[in-house]
Amino acid sequence: MSNSLKISTENDNSNNTARPILKWAGGKTQMLEDIIPKMPTKYGRYIEPFFGGGAVFFALNPEEAIIADSNPELINLYTEVANNVQAIISKLKKYENNEEFFYNMRALDYNSLSSVDAAARTIYLNKTCFNGLYRVNKKGQFNVPFGRYKNPNICDEEALYAASNMLRRATIVCGDYLDILNEHAKKDDLIFLDPPYLPVSEYSDFKRYTKEQFYEEDHIELAKEVQRLQEIGCHVILTNSNHPLVHDLYGSFNIDVYQTKRYISCNGSGRKGEDVIVNIPPKKNITLSLVPEPLPRQVDKYPATRFMGSKSKLLTQIWDIASQFEFESVCDLFSGSGIVSYMFKAQGKTVVSNDYMAMSATFTKAMIENNSITLPEIEAEKLLVKSNESDGFVSKTFKDLYFTDSENDLIDTLRLNISKIRSPYKRAIAMAALIRACIKKRPRGIFTYTGDRYNDGRKDLRKSLEEQFLDAVKDINNSIFDNGKKNKSKNSDAMKLRIKKPDLVYIDPPYYSPYSDNEYVRRYHFVEGLARDWKEVEIQEHTLTKKFKSYPTPFSTRNGAADAFDVLFKKYESSIIIVSYSSNSLPTLDEMVSILSKHKSHVEVIPVDYRYSFGNQGHKVGDNNNKVQEYLFVGY
Repeated sequence: MSNSLKISTENDNSNNTARPILKWAGGKTQMLEDIIPKMPTKYGRYIEPFFGGGAVFFALNPEEAIIADSNPELINLYTEVANNVQAIISKLKKYENNEEFFYNMRALDYNSLSSVDAAARTIYLNKTCFNGLYRVNKKGQFNVPFGRYKNPNICDEEALYAASNMLRRATIVCGDYLDILNEHAKKDDLIFLDPPYLPVSEYSDFKRYTKEQFYEEDHIELAKEVQRLQEIGCHVILTNSNHPLVHDLYGSFNIDVYQTKRYISCNGSGRKGEDVIVNIPPKKNITLSLVPEPLPRQVDKYPATRFMGSKSKLLTQIWDIASQFEFESVCDLFSGSGIVSYMFKAQGKTVVSNDYMAMSATFTKAMIENNSITLPEIEAEKLLVKSNESDGFVSKTFKDLYFTDSENDLIDTLRLNISKIRSPYKRAIAMAALIRACIKKRPRGIFTYTGDRYNDGRKDLRKSLEEQFLDAVKDINNSIFDNGKKNKSKNSDAMKLRIKKPDLVYIDPPYYSPYSDNEYVRRYHFVEGLARDWKEVEIQEHTLTKKFKSYPTPFSTRNGAADAFDVLFKKYESSIIIVSYSSNSLPTLDEMVSILSKHKSHVEVIPVDYRYSFGNQGHKVGDNNNKVQEYLFVGY
């Protein structure tokens, strides 16, 4: 849908963007900067049944709209501006700004006038009466006094022409809002509701618009209608005063409070207030497809990994859920192996891939951020050539722990030669290949024990470290592709990451469970050390494995994990949120739903049967053979 105004008429002499043509009590001009960003980028039709001055309509400039109001004089005005703007302008040019002319015009019976005369009269009275009020008595007669303005802009030709062009594209209807919405609202429509504000009183805003009343029971009825609209798939934006009843009626949705000015009030001290904007996105029934769409073949090119917690087996389910939303940008907050980031990249999304582990950031630097640079085989082979400059750090520090002396020497050689590579992407490819080679040469792929007692003779363990390195370079080169987007790899604490808010954020944090551990550093300290060259880490010399002190993470305790989720959900409350979490982890399912519901209007939980390769200690939870349910929490 286009948000640009396209004007092409014989009578138009202006290319100005349309704006309200009336002063209007309760108009939303001052709140546009807060309202418009909450509107979806794509929707069916725009429907506004409490139209008033129409500030949001004119700012949004929808291609297809239904605008309505229960005030027939107001609807006549917009209809005539749409169809007979030149005639209205001709009449307005003749009207005088003096008290006698004003009261003569005010005394005219609106119903006895032609449609054009009635429309011109409405504009004239609005521009010249006191404070631009529209107020009628019990007989429906306009009764606002003369405003005594020196030079009111009675005939704003540019505004009228621009408004006319926009209004001609709209369907303009006079009627009760319930009738309008019941007849016209359909799935994917955007509904903006600006009803008479609470509290209801004899001097409430609605009395200024029409002789009808709008009581508290009407607000309750409106809330029921909003729920119906959400159920049928409409996106609703509602404004009102910051009143307790509003919070009672819409407490399950996002309610933002804003300081506003009341331009029409009997005294200056009463011209300040608090308005709320309630954002009610359409209700989705998020489900997994019985036969999901296959992932792009590119995803299969990502080098296989035994990384703890890798979501390679859940990619289809993750995409199946994500694809039910409209989004262009993704942040993978805890990228781990990088496979989820890679899947989103293969789907043509702009990806920010982040992890606090340097080894993970190395993978995503090489294969997510990098779109085209490869490491030629001849250059990779030169990295294997020994140099006398080697510091021998691995050979001395990790002697007889994980690899043979010759393998340690080769690791030191590669460390040195990789550090000299000038291209950051080639350097990342080479380091990622070295990390992968070390993991593949290690029985079970982890560094929580010394020696090779878990050596089962598999092919990866029989290959030399040199072969593993060159194979890894080839696999990584083969995985590199350009998706036409500017993707980013970040090595940051997820709680402190500063990025432009993404359309969708995927969160797969370390799982806290009393039955297993989430210690990535303990398992991968050696290859994490490679990625960091053991800088800014504290090797614990007294330990048998020579591991270094773990990074602090709030996900290592139950309360810490709950608080961290709360912080992240608040930080990304404007994004679609998808969270992977295990059924044997804490917080519990109900607790996670409760935390996410504080920040998102809708929360869905999709369970997926899953089997972990290792690390779940199934014997402690009823010998379940590592079978759990992986929960995919969706907040939108």
